Amino acid sequence: MLTWFADLSHPLQALFATLFTWGITACGAALVFLFKTVNKNILDAMLGFAAGVMVAASFWSLLSPAIDMAEELKMVSWLVVFFGFFSGGVLLFFGDKLFERVALPANGGEAAVCHSRKRCMMLLFSITLHNIPEGMAVGVAFGTLAYGLEGATLAAASMLALGIGLQNFPEGMAVSIPLRREGFNRSKAFFVGQLSGIVEPIAGVIGALLVLQARVLLPYLLSFAAGAMIYVVVAELIPESQTNHRKSLMALFTLIGFSVMMILDVALG
Repeated sequence: MLTWFADLSHPLQALFATLFTWGITACGAALVFLFKTVNKNILDAMLGFAAGVMVAASFWSLLSPAIDMAEELKMVSWLVVFFGFFSGGVLLFFGDKLFERVALPANGGEAAVCHSRKRCMMLLFSITLHNIPEGMAVGVAFGTLAYGLEGATLAAASMLALGIGLQNFPEGMAVSIPLRREGFNRSKAFFVGQLSGIVEPIAGVIGALLVLQARVLLPYLLSFAAGAMIYVVVAELIPESQTNHRKSLMALFTLIGFSVMMILDVALG
């Protein structure tokens, strides 16, 4: 199975990897068929672990190869990486702000049920928006394998997909369960919940193709994906995991996730 996957073209590897992350989103959304609520400790621990994996992946799988590639292409490496990294985070920042301005109710007197429904839709859009750069990050990671950069390995790219998949599980659930509470039937709540992850395979293949067709874009795309991932970690994953009353334990799971990714990238990569 592993040999079969390793022999695929890099865009196909990116496609299958992001289909996996989409599938994990669907698994999280499918919990609506079993529960109306999920143990918060388990959810927060998964978020913390995924945050650690993504922070480690942002450096060893994305930023470090971006610096190496920029130097190889005779670019000013620190400037290229800064531009890409900052652009990735800023794009998500303005995307969130734009949606808040457009979608949040302007009339404070609207009925509570309408406000709650709009809040659910905002959550769906926000998660979908975040999934685009995450899918592209996976695609870029697999596309980078074509250049044989140090630190860019099949194991590292696969672990990045795994980390994003772990994060997607609670995200799918975070959409479907609130929609169920708002009166959606289980099937419709599941459908909308898994729909938030469908953008990842599309973005993943695009990211891999961009890397393969325009090598000069690679340092920018790698660092862009890293900036977008760090924004998601700082703005969404860590704050949400730290709402748990056992904050120290959730922070420990973040360290565990970081350590797992670091070991796989450094020792096995």
